[in-house]
Amino acid sequence: PRVCVVGSGPAGFYTAQHILKHHGGARVDIYEKLPVPFGLVRFGVAPDHPEVKNVINAFTQTARSERCAYYGNVTVGKDVTVAELQQAYHAVVLSYGAEDNRVLGIPGENLSGVYSARAFVGWYNGLPENRDLKPDLSCETALILGHGNVALDVARILLSPLHLLRKTDITDGSLAALACSKVKRVWLVGRRGPLQVAFTIKELREMINLPGARPVLNPADFTGLENAIKDAPRPRKRLTELMIKTALEKPGVKTVEVQAAAVQAAAVQAAAPREWGLKFQRSPQEVLPTTDGRRARGVRMALTRLEGSGDSAKAIPTGDVEELECGLVLSSIGYRSLQLDPAVPFDTQRGIIPNSSGRVEGVPGLYCSGWVKRGPTGVIITTMNDSFDTAQSVLEDLQVGVLDVSASREGFGAVESILRSRGVRPVSFSDWEKIDAAEVARGKAAGKPREKIVDPQEMLRLIGH
Repeated sequence: PRVCVVGSGPAGFYTAQHILKHHGGARVDIYEKLPVPFGLVRFGVAPDHPEVKNVINAFTQTARSERCAYYGNVTVGKDVTVAELQQAYHAVVLSYGAEDNRVLGIPGENLSGVYSARAFVGWYNGLPENRDLKPDLSCETALILGHGNVALDVARILLSPLHLLRKTDITDGSLAALACSKVKRVWLVGRRGPLQVAFTIKELREMINLPGARPVLNPADFTGLENAIKDAPRPRKRLTELMIKTALEKPGVKTVEVQAAAVQAAAVQAAAPREWGLKFQRSPQEVLPTTDGRRARGVRMALTRLEGSGDSAKAIPTGDVEELECGLVLSSIGYRSLQLDPAVPFDTQRGIIPNSSGRVEGVPGLYCSGWVKRGPTGVIITTMNDSFDTAQSVLEDLQVGVLDVSASREGFGAVESILRSRGVRPVSFSDWEKIDAAEVARGKAAGKPREKIVDPQEMLRLIGH
């Protein structure tokens, strides 16, 4: 059987890995829009979280398997259609993720100084489409809308001491911009309360312990929460307890030495040049413009009250508003998948391909995995399990004969002639390994794990395309 996977992020690679492992004869071709593989592992994971990128080693093993091939620099839906892929393969799996972001839908969101967190992350991680973002970091206060891990990543990068960032694979250009940044205060704002935050304890703890930045949490936001979380699931309970502890932190009466150390630590924190905080039950209504009407100078927010409890609580405006001054607004309210090809069913409301266990509704032989299958949530491990589930559907359909393997399919042979006729030259995995080696060599010279090449044309020149 010949299987084709569209997208080379975690969803694509885990799908390919599972099929190759559990079917001794299957051949899998992975198509990717960019010359370089690995999707959000390369372009989404924060530069100061290198351990999360270790999955690249496993993906590389998959790509090097003699039954797997990688074709970068091929945009499915443009260079080759999904229908053409279906002609060439027994099964086609769409794992192309969420390449857009949700919009706020409020006045002023197009003012200068307002960016999506997705574009900002792409900028410091070297995503080609965001390389010219040039975010304005000349203000003292930044406002991040959203209470997820991406919001914390962005806050941490804005406030991290430069000596920590210099050792990472953050791009050269963004490092230079952050070196001149005037931002020293970051507010993370959410529509709901402390019990509904979407970030995880590891990320919160890292933020609380960030050198040179002190957390500012209002104790009033946490009154009475100890009781509310008695029966909450353990992760939620521990996360809330950490926020309460941080909000109420006061040097207690301890032995003189411990007390002196605590006072000294508190003094260091109090003198910290930078600070960050969480604001709850505020919903953005408008980004306020400067007098010339060009730039953001603040955000007007509706204060909300919560109806219901737990994860299903809804934020209802109370009628009161509040204005917060800031020159930088980053909206971190979620990523969004787009329709790849008019031939593929797509639920624009939910931003996913309608499917059942990864089988695309109404289109036999077409499958999906990852964020385009279930929405842009979860971490790499969630995507792994989700992709194994889709791969299992493909394997079952091969086993029971839903996919007719007796009809031979040409696979890349057929696609190659289509691409050639359209003037498209794919990038192989060994081409990528040349780009990889060049990046690592450039990084080594600067004392970094790698220096990413951010211009696709430069990548292609490097491999002689």
